[in-house]
Amino acid sequence: MNLLIKDIIGGLLVLTSIGDALKYSIQAAKIKKAKTAKSMSRKFINLALLNDFVRLSYGIIIYDLFIISSAILALICMFHLFWEIYWFYPYKMRGCFNFKRPNIMLYFINSVLPNRIRRRL
Repeated sequence: MNLLIKDIIGGLLVLTSIGDALKYSIQAAKIKKAKTAKSMSRKFINLALLNDFVRLSYGIIIYDLFIISSAILALICMFHLFWEIYWFYPYKMRGCFNFKRPNIMLYFINSVLPNRIRRRL
């Protein structure tokens, strides 16, 4: 009986995680359509990625396939959103003749720093 309840709740976790992952995919599609990530917070996606990395680690430690699968689903969609934000971020020199997007590590470090000390990309 106890195992049946655990499986039902675990199945519901995976189903709701599909909805959670879908919201990141929808946001990525909106950014791609608008061709700008101006209104999207980079800190939001960084914290969401951190949360799901911790959830995935916890699921691996206790070996719970429901938690692992829900975290992997969300991480795949979050990485897609992260990439779209990186690709369409309103960089300072975008549109200029010699525009080069900064490397992804510089972009990530810049997105983690507080606004008062980071330089504008």
